[in-house]
Amino acid sequence: KIKNIAFQTRPGVYATANLYVPEGKGPFPAVIVMHGHWPGGRLYQSFQAIGQSLALNGYVCLNIDAWGAGERTPVHGKDEYHGANLGASLLNIGESLAGVQISDNMRGVDLLSSLPYVDPKNIGATGASGGGNQTMWLAAIDERIKAALPVVSVGTFESCVMRSNCICELLPDGLAFTEEAGVLGLVAPRAIKMSNIIVDNPTFLSSEMLRSFNNSRPVFKMLGAENNISNLVLDKTHGYWPENREVMLGWFDLHLKGIGTGAPKKEPSFELLPDEKLLVYPIGKRDPAITTTAAYCEKRGKELRTAFLSARLIDAAEKKKELRDILRINEKPDLRKVHQYTTLAGWDRLALETSDDKLIPVLHLAPANPSLGYIIISNPEGKNSIPAALLNELKKKGMGIVIADLSGTGEASSTKENTSNKSMVLHTQSRSELWLGKTILGEWVKELGVVSDFLKSRYHAQKVSIDGSKEAGLAGLFLAASGGNVDDIILRDAPLSYLFDSRGSVDFFSMGIHLPGFLNWGDVSLAAALSGKNIRIINPVTMSGEKISGSSLQGYQAEFSKLRTISKQPGETIFN
Repeated sequence: KIKNIAFQTRPGVYATANLYVPEGKGPFPAVIVMHGHWPGGRLYQSFQAIGQSLALNGYVCLNIDAWGAGERTPVHGKDEYHGANLGASLLNIGESLAGVQISDNMRGVDLLSSLPYVDPKNIGATGASGGGNQTMWLAAIDERIKAALPVVSVGTFESCVMRSNCICELLPDGLAFTEEAGVLGLVAPRAIKMSNIIVDNPTFLSSEMLRSFNNSRPVFKMLGAENNISNLVLDKTHGYWPENREVMLGWFDLHLKGIGTGAPKKEPSFELLPDEKLLVYPIGKRDPAITTTAAYCEKRGKELRTAFLSARLIDAAEKKKELRDILRINEKPDLRKVHQYTTLAGWDRLALETSDDKLIPVLHLAPANPSLGYIIISNPEGKNSIPAALLNELKKKGMGIVIADLSGTGEASSTKENTSNKSMVLHTQSRSELWLGKTILGEWVKELGVVSDFLKSRYHAQKVSIDGSKEAGLAGLFLAASGGNVDDIILRDAPLSYLFDSRGSVDFFSMGIHLPGFLNWGDVSLAAALSGKNIRIINPVTMSGEKISGSSLQGYQAEFSKLRTISKQPGETIFN
């Protein structure tokens, strides 16, 4: 039998799935199957084939739609990528796409364990690509998984750096914590077999899998289970093929049924069903309980903001420390060397080399009068996107101007980024920073701090302001809020809150804007209060770039003012 089901995975959240049940009374061993990035989610032919093959061999199989995929996309029946800015929005409420997926899968194991025809002591897990990644994590975390088979997914965390994998394959602060071999070691003494291919995504290369295999194998050996970790490399393309299913059957027969040698087993023939027969809901008639990422982020964000705004007293010093932790600012880089190049059109061209091995490209124009001070201008799309009218206005005032290209922007951008797709702006670098225990905004805060300190030490600047567009404006604000050496800040087209508000224009900001746990800490209004500086926000917007005006703007004005009062900090925030 094939049952089309929905089941609760957390309060108010339901997952869609297919349950494949063999003939007979059981109890049967069971396997949870996790798909990767293929159209249709669990309905994709390869994953339906896994379910049928398992059931015909005497296994109950739960084939689950991953969070944000299959029947859990924003529009029922329409495939949509669950990663990029949409999936990364979970970070702002203190969660992660990988985390909610793994949580769902653990509830899937709960479901299997509760069925009277399932043997709860013999449950396995398998999946491919992103689903293989979930398989590894589920096996490592949930000790009810007795045997696992991740396909085309195991590599190394190191190989994820500067690769364009999905945000669902990201462990925030991963390389500051462990390597993938450490996660595989958590499966011991239970069984895991990795199946990769010769040529694949650089993150999943067989050579990277073998590094993790060899580094985790001693843990299995120490526990007397050296034969419970294995690997296989096939000459195939990226996918879950019949050859993988035969390997799966042999592996699970050995470890979940206690029969055979673990060698591949010929699968029986079967006929795949059309997608419409496997849908839980008719297209367009999905139950509202099937929560989307957008709805979940908005609901949870509102809950966090309600709790945050109910505070009557704020410890400014403690909150500044917490903000530095959220930004991942663990050290303050020093200026190591100034590289000076030929002057061009009146601009001094510099590159500031820092103690954390960065080069910050800078254009410098001295003020007409030192008392006018300097303004640092930065744009997340690079110096060429700064309006000429703004520069001309500042020149007429005689102010000193410094234009800085921050990490990943302008002259400091990476050739590995996909700039043609708006949803992928800073996708690779923002993920890589998180793997390394850093954030894009945290790095920008440090870089703006270096530039500000440079102006005050080299040019004896009497005043330093920051004028930043979009995410760069937030970096200037966070610099001031975390104790940086800056006098006032202008933010252009910046969000007044990190609250998720619209799926349609979620890519208004780049991937670099996301901060793990930011709404658990507070919001933009708290950062403005902690700065103790005068702040001007020009064209305030939501997290999806929608302009804020009227009563909504008045509400935010009251919020920003209230936070100044209870934080006992000076300064004022003005909205234009």
